[in-house]
Amino acid sequence: MAVSRLPTAALSLKQFLQRQKVLGVYRDLLRSIRKIPTESDRRYLRDWAREEFKRNKTETDQDVIRMMLTQAHNHLEDLRRSLALAGC
Repeated sequence: MAVSRLPTAALSLKQFLQRQKVLGVYRDLLRSIRKIPTESDRRYLRDWAREEFKRNKTETDQDVIRMMLTQAHNHLEDLRRSLALAGC
C-alpha cells in the first residue's frame, strides 16, 4: 500500500490557483503602495492592506473569495490611477 506524501488538508488545484491569484494581488498592491510619496500614507495603506488580507484569510467560500479578489483588483487599479495622476 502506497503512502501519500500530501498533507491531509491539501488544497485542490482550483484552491491552489485561487490562492496564487490572491497572493499576486497582495504583492502587486504592496508594490504599488511603495510608490506613494508620503510615508504616513504609505504606512496607513500598507497596514490597511495587511489587515484586510489577514481578516479574510480564513474564508473558504469560492464565490466570496472571487468577489473579494475583484474588489482588491479594483482597489489596485484605483491606486495605480491615482499614482499616475500624481506623477509618481
